[in-house]
Amino acid sequence: MTGYGRATARTERYEITAEVHSVNHRFLETSVRLPRSFSYLEEKLKEQVQQKISRGKVEVTLTMQTIGAKSTVVEINHDVVTAYLQAVAAENALLRESGFRRNQIMLGTAADENSNATDALPLSTLLRIPDAFQVQQVADDPDVIWSEVQPVMAEALQQFVAMRETEGKRLADDVAFHLDRLAEMTDAVEKLVPETVQQYYEKLYRKITELLGDRTVDESRLVTEAAVVAEKIAVDEELVRLRSHIAQFRVFLTSTEPVGRKMDFLVQELNREVNTTGSKSQHLEITKLVVDMKSEIEKIREQIQNIE
Repeated sequence: MTGYGRATARTERYEITAEVHSVNHRFLETSVRLPRSFSYLEEKLKEQVQQKISRGKVEVTLTMQTIGAKSTVVEINHDVVTAYLQAVAAENALLRESGFRRNQIMLGTAADENSNATDALPLSTLLRIPDAFQVQQVADDPDVIWSEVQPVMAEALQQFVAMRETEGKRLADDVAFHLDRLAEMTDAVEKLVPETVQQYYEKLYRKITELLGDRTVDESRLVTEAAVVAEKIAVDEELVRLRSHIAQFRVFLTSTEPVGRKMDFLVQELNREVNTTGSKSQHLEITKLVVDMKSEIEKIREQIQNIE
Protein backbone atom coordinates (compact mmCIF):
# COMPACT_ATOMS: atom_id res chain seq x y z
CA MET A 1 0.00 0.00 0.00
CA THR A 2 1.29 3.43 -0.85
CA GLY A 3 1.70 6.07 1.84
CA TYR A 4 3.65 9.16 2.83
CA GLY A 5 4.55 10.89 6.09
CA ARG A 6 6.82 13.79 6.98
CA ALA A 7 7.86 15.45 10.25
CA THR A 8 10.35 18.17 11.23
CA ALA A 9 11.77 19.34 14.55
CA ARG A 10 14.52 21.71 15.71
CA THR A 11 17.02 21.07 18.48
CA GLU A 12 19.84 23.22 19.77
CA ARG A 13 22.16 22.02 17.03
CA TYR A 14 20.06 20.42 14.28
CA GLU A 15 16.96 20.77 12.20
CA ILE A 16 15.77 17.17 11.84
CA THR A 17 13.47 16.08 9.00
CA ALA A 18 12.15 12.55 8.58
CA GLU A 19 10.23 11.36 5.51
CA VAL A 20 8.62 7.96 4.99
CA HIS A 21 7.01 6.77 1.78
CA SER A 22 6.20 3.38 0.33
CA VAL A 23 4.96 1.54 -2.75
CA ASN A 24 3.37 -1.89 -3.11
CA HIS A 25 5.49 -4.92 -2.37
CA ARG A 26 4.72 -8.50 -1.36
CA PHE A 27 6.98 -8.27 1.69
CA LEU A 28 8.54 -5.56 3.85
CA GLU A 29 11.66 -4.04 2.32
CA THR A 30 13.09 -0.98 4.07
CA SER A 31 15.85 1.30 2.81
CA VAL A 32 17.24 4.26 4.73
CA ARG A 33 18.95 7.37 3.36
CA LEU A 34 20.76 9.54 5.90
CA PRO A 35 24.05 11.47 6.33
CA ARG A 36 27.07 9.21 6.57
CA SER A 37 28.08 10.61 9.95
CA PHE A 38 24.76 9.37 11.35
CA SER A 39 24.87 5.91 9.76
CA TYR A 40 24.68 4.32 13.23
CA LEU A 41 20.98 5.29 13.26
CA GLU A 42 20.07 3.08 10.28
CA GLU A 43 19.24 -0.11 12.19
CA LYS A 44 17.28 1.79 14.83
CA LEU A 45 15.19 3.46 12.11
CA LYS A 46 14.52 0.11 10.44
CA GLU A 47 13.39 -1.39 13.73
CA GLN A 48 11.05 1.55 14.26
CA VAL A 49 9.56 1.01 10.79
CA GLN A 50 9.02 -2.71 11.45
CA GLN A 51 6.98 -1.89 14.54
CA LYS A 52 4.44 0.01 12.42
CA ILE A 53 4.61 -1.54 8.94
CA SER A 54 4.59 -5.17 7.86
CA ARG A 55 4.33 -4.95 4.07
CA GLY A 56 5.55 -2.65 1.32
CA LYS A 57 8.73 -1.22 -0.15
CA VAL A 58 9.47 1.55 2.34
CA GLU A 59 12.03 4.32 1.91
CA VAL A 60 13.08 6.46 4.87
CA THR A 61 14.95 9.74 4.35
CA LEU A 62 16.53 11.50 7.31
CA THR A 63 18.19 14.91 7.00
CA MET A 64 20.19 16.57 9.76
CA GLN A 65 20.72 20.27 9.01
CA THR A 66 23.22 21.96 11.34
CA ILE A 67 21.78 25.19 12.76
CA GLY A 68 24.38 25.88 15.48
CA ALA A 69 28.17 25.76 15.53
CA LYS A 70 29.52 22.47 16.70
CA SER A 71 31.72 22.53 19.78
CA THR A 72 35.34 22.84 18.68
CA VAL A 73 38.47 21.99 20.68
CA VAL A 74 41.85 23.43 19.68
CA GLU A 75 44.97 21.92 21.21
CA ILE A 76 48.67 22.44 20.67
CA ASN A 77 50.46 19.36 19.48
CA HIS A 78 53.15 19.33 22.16
CA ASP A 79 55.15 16.58 20.47
CA VAL A 80 55.45 18.52 17.23
CA VAL A 81 56.30 21.85 18.90
CA THR A 82 58.82 20.22 21.26
CA ALA A 83 60.49 18.43 18.37
CA TYR A 84 60.61 21.73 16.44
CA LEU A 85 62.24 23.59 19.37
CA GLN A 86 64.71 20.79 19.99
CA ALA A 87 65.71 20.84 16.34
CA VAL A 88 66.25 24.61 16.47
CA ALA A 89 68.24 24.35 19.73
CA ALA A 90 70.40 21.60 18.31
CA GLU A 91 71.07 23.62 15.16
CA ASN A 92 71.98 26.73 17.18
CA ALA A 93 74.34 24.73 19.38
CA LEU A 94 76.08 23.39 16.29
CA LEU A 95 76.40 26.89 14.83
CA ARG A 96 77.92 28.21 18.07
CA GLU A 97 80.44 25.41 18.17
CA SER A 98 81.35 26.19 14.56
CA GLY A 99 81.81 29.93 15.31
CA PHE A 100 78.71 31.08 13.45
CA ARG A 101 76.99 32.71 16.39
CA ARG A 102 75.44 35.43 14.21
CA ASN A 103 73.82 32.85 11.99
CA GLN A 104 71.79 31.27 14.75
CA ILE A 105 68.08 30.74 14.25
CA MET A 106 66.02 33.28 16.18
CA LEU A 107 62.67 32.24 17.55
CA GLY A 108 61.87 35.55 19.19
CA THR A 109 61.17 38.95 17.67
CA ALA A 110 64.73 40.07 18.15
CA ALA A 111 68.08 38.88 19.41
CA ASP A 112 70.12 40.43 22.19
CA GLU A 113 72.99 42.75 21.48
CA ASN A 114 75.37 39.82 21.24
CA SER A 115 73.05 38.27 18.61
CA ASN A 116 72.17 35.48 20.94
CA ALA A 117 68.84 33.85 19.97
CA THR A 118 66.01 34.38 22.40
CA ASP A 119 64.03 31.44 23.78
CA ALA A 120 60.70 33.19 23.15
CA LEU A 121 58.47 31.57 20.54
CA PRO A 122 56.05 34.14 19.07
CA LEU A 123 52.56 33.10 17.97
CA SER A 124 53.29 34.07 14.37
CA THR A 125 56.08 31.53 14.29
CA LEU A 126 54.03 28.89 16.06
CA LEU A 127 51.19 29.26 13.56
CA ARG A 128 53.57 28.54 10.70
CA ILE A 129 54.67 25.24 12.15
CA PRO A 130 52.84 22.42 10.29
CA ASP A 131 50.56 20.36 12.54
CA ALA A 132 51.39 22.48 15.57
CA PHE A 133 47.67 22.80 16.30
CA GLN A 134 45.04 20.07 16.46
CA VAL A 135 41.46 21.13 15.75
CA GLN A 136 38.80 18.61 16.70
CA GLN A 137 35.02 18.65 16.57
CA VAL A 138 33.36 17.32 19.66
CA ALA A 139 31.59 14.09 18.64
CA ASP A 140 27.82 13.82 19.05
CA ASP A 141 26.53 11.48 21.71
CA PRO A 142 24.66 8.72 19.77
CA ASP A 143 22.13 8.27 22.57
CA VAL A 144 21.34 12.00 22.63
CA ILE A 145 20.99 12.13 18.84
CA TRP A 146 18.66 9.12 18.84
CA SER A 147 16.53 10.65 21.59
CA GLU A 148 16.06 13.68 19.30
CA VAL A 149 15.51 11.70 16.07
CA GLN A 150 13.16 9.03 17.47
CA PRO A 151 10.13 11.30 18.17
CA VAL A 152 10.48 12.96 14.74
CA MET A 153 10.48 9.56 13.06
CA ALA A 154 7.51 8.47 15.19
CA GLU A 155 5.49 11.49 14.03
CA ALA A 156 6.36 10.82 10.37
CA LEU A 157 5.26 7.18 10.78
CA GLN A 158 2.03 8.29 12.42
CA GLN A 159 1.18 10.46 9.41
CA PHE A 160 2.22 7.63 7.10
CA VAL A 161 -0.05 5.09 8.84
CA ALA A 162 -2.97 7.56 8.91
CA MET A 163 -2.70 8.02 5.14
CA ARG A 164 -2.63 4.26 4.58
CA GLU A 165 -5.65 3.74 6.82
CA THR A 166 -7.64 6.26 4.78
CA GLU A 167 -6.68 4.53 1.57
CA GLY A 168 -7.37 1.15 3.16
CA LYS A 169 -11.00 2.06 3.88
CA ARG A 170 -11.57 2.88 0.22
CA LEU A 171 -9.91 -0.37 -0.84
CA ALA A 172 -12.04 -2.36 1.61
CA ASP A 173 -15.22 -0.86 0.16
CA ASP A 174 -14.14 -1.73 -3.37
CA VAL A 175 -13.15 -5.31 -2.46
CA ALA A 176 -16.46 -5.76 -0.60
CA PHE A 177 -18.33 -4.69 -3.74
CA HIS A 178 -16.55 -7.32 -5.85
CA LEU A 179 -17.16 -9.95 -3.18
CA ASP A 180 -20.89 -9.19 -3.33
CA ARG A 181 -20.80 -9.63 -7.10
CA LEU A 182 -18.95 -12.92 -6.72
CA ALA A 183 -21.48 -14.17 -4.18
CA GLU A 184 -24.37 -13.30 -6.52
CA MET A 185 -22.75 -15.24 -9.36
CA THR A 186 -22.15 -18.21 -7.06
CA ASP A 187 -25.88 -18.31 -6.29
CA ALA A 188 -26.66 -18.11 -10.01
CA VAL A 189 -24.37 -21.06 -10.78
CA GLU A 190 -26.02 -23.11 -8.05
CA LYS A 191 -29.46 -22.55 -9.62
CA LEU A 192 -28.23 -23.58 -13.06
CA VAL A 193 -26.62 -26.90 -12.03
CA PRO A 194 -29.92 -28.91 -11.91
CA GLU A 195 -30.80 -27.58 -15.36
CA THR A 196 -27.50 -29.00 -16.64
CA VAL A 197 -28.44 -32.52 -15.52
CA GLN A 198 -31.95 -32.21 -16.99
CA GLN A 199 -30.59 -30.94 -20.30
CA TYR A 200 -28.17 -33.87 -20.48
CA TYR A 201 -30.97 -36.34 -19.76
CA GLU A 202 -33.19 -34.88 -22.50
CA LYS A 203 -30.34 -34.78 -25.00
CA LEU A 204 -29.42 -38.40 -24.28
CA TYR A 205 -33.07 -39.47 -24.54
CA ARG A 206 -33.44 -37.86 -27.98
CA LYS A 207 -30.31 -39.51 -29.34
CA ILE A 208 -31.28 -42.99 -28.10
CA THR A 209 -34.82 -42.59 -29.40
CA GLU A 210 -33.46 -41.68 -32.83
CA LEU A 211 -31.20 -44.73 -32.82
CA LEU A 212 -33.79 -47.24 -31.56
CA GLY A 213 -36.65 -45.98 -33.64
CA ASP A 214 -39.89 -47.81 -32.63
CA ARG A 215 -38.19 -49.97 -30.02
CA THR A 216 -38.76 -49.30 -26.33
CA VAL A 217 -36.27 -47.08 -24.47
CA ASP A 218 -35.11 -48.38 -21.09
CA GLU A 219 -35.96 -45.40 -18.85
CA SER A 220 -34.13 -46.84 -15.84
CA ARG A 221 -30.89 -47.09 -17.82
CA LEU A 222 -31.24 -43.45 -18.86
CA VAL A 223 -31.80 -42.37 -15.27
CA THR A 224 -28.71 -44.30 -14.19
CA GLU A 225 -26.61 -42.68 -16.91
CA ALA A 226 -27.93 -39.26 -16.00
CA ALA A 227 -27.06 -39.90 -12.35
CA VAL A 228 -23.49 -40.81 -13.31
CA VAL A 229 -23.15 -37.59 -15.29
CA ALA A 230 -24.70 -35.58 -12.48
CA GLU A 231 -22.04 -36.93 -10.13
CA LYS A 232 -19.26 -35.94 -12.53
CA ILE A 233 -20.49 -32.38 -13.03
CA ALA A 234 -21.55 -31.80 -9.42
CA VAL A 235 -20.03 -28.57 -8.07
CA ASP A 236 -21.76 -28.51 -4.68
CA GLU A 237 -18.48 -28.82 -2.79
CA GLU A 238 -16.81 -26.13 -4.88
CA LEU A 239 -19.69 -23.72 -4.28
CA VAL A 240 -19.64 -24.39 -0.53
CA ARG A 241 -15.93 -23.63 -0.41
CA LEU A 242 -16.44 -20.52 -2.52
CA ARG A 243 -18.98 -19.18 -0.04
CA SER A 244 -16.64 -20.04 2.82
CA HIS A 245 -13.75 -18.15 1.23
CA ILE A 246 -15.98 -15.13 0.54
CA ALA A 247 -17.13 -15.09 4.17
CA GLN A 248 -13.51 -15.32 5.36
CA PHE A 249 -12.58 -12.44 3.05
CA ARG A 250 -15.25 -10.27 4.67
CA VAL A 251 -13.84 -11.08 8.11
CA PHE A 252 -10.38 -10.00 6.94
CA LEU A 253 -11.78 -6.68 5.69
CA THR A 254 -12.80 -5.78 9.24
CA SER A 255 -9.57 -7.00 10.86
CA THR A 256 -7.14 -4.57 12.51
CA GLU A 257 -4.20 -6.92 11.92
CA PRO A 258 -2.11 -7.19 8.71
CA VAL A 259 -4.02 -9.54 6.40
CA GLY A 260 -2.55 -8.87 2.95
CA ARG A 261 -0.74 -12.19 2.65
CA LYS A 262 -3.74 -14.13 3.91
CA MET A 263 -5.86 -12.44 1.27
CA ASP A 264 -3.28 -13.43 -1.36
CA PHE A 265 -3.79 -17.05 -0.35
CA LEU A 266 -7.59 -16.76 -0.38
CA VAL A 267 -7.55 -15.29 -3.89
CA GLN A 268 -5.65 -18.35 -5.09
CA GLU A 269 -8.25 -20.60 -3.46
CA LEU A 270 -11.11 -18.63 -5.04
CA ASN A 271 -9.51 -19.05 -8.44
CA ARG A 272 -9.03 -22.76 -7.82
CA GLU A 273 -12.70 -23.35 -6.98
CA VAL A 274 -13.97 -21.26 -9.90
CA ASN A 275 -11.65 -23.02 -12.35
CA THR A 276 -12.85 -26.41 -11.13
CA THR A 277 -16.46 -25.29 -11.52
CA GLY A 278 -15.76 -24.18 -15.07
CA SER A 279 -14.00 -27.41 -16.03
CA LYS A 280 -16.98 -29.49 -14.82
CA SER A 281 -19.60 -27.32 -16.46
CA GLN A 282 -21.45 -28.39 -19.61
CA HIS A 283 -23.85 -25.46 -19.47
CA LEU A 284 -23.22 -22.38 -21.60
CA GLU A 285 -24.64 -19.96 -19.01
CA ILE A 286 -22.45 -21.44 -16.27
CA THR A 287 -19.42 -21.05 -18.53
CA LYS A 288 -20.27 -17.37 -19.03
CA LEU A 289 -20.71 -16.91 -15.29
CA VAL A 290 -17.35 -18.56 -14.61
CA VAL A 291 -15.65 -16.06 -16.93
CA ASP A 292 -17.32 -13.18 -15.10
CA MET A 293 -16.39 -14.66 -11.72
CA LYS A 294 -12.73 -14.90 -12.73
CA SER A 295 -12.88 -11.28 -13.79
CA GLU A 296 -14.17 -10.24 -10.36
CA ILE A 297 -11.47 -12.30 -8.62
CA GLU A 298 -8.80 -10.64 -10.72
CA LYS A 299 -10.10 -7.22 -9.68
CA ILE A 300 -9.90 -8.32 -6.05
CA ARG A 301 -6.37 -9.64 -6.56
CA GLU A 302 -5.23 -6.30 -7.98
CA GLN A 303 -6.65 -4.40 -5.05
CA ILE A 304 -5.24 -6.57 -2.28
CA GLN A 305 -1.73 -5.91 -3.56
CA ASN A 306 -2.28 -2.51 -1.90
CA ILE A 307 -3.39 -4.00 1.42
CA GLU A 308 -0.91 -4.58 4.22
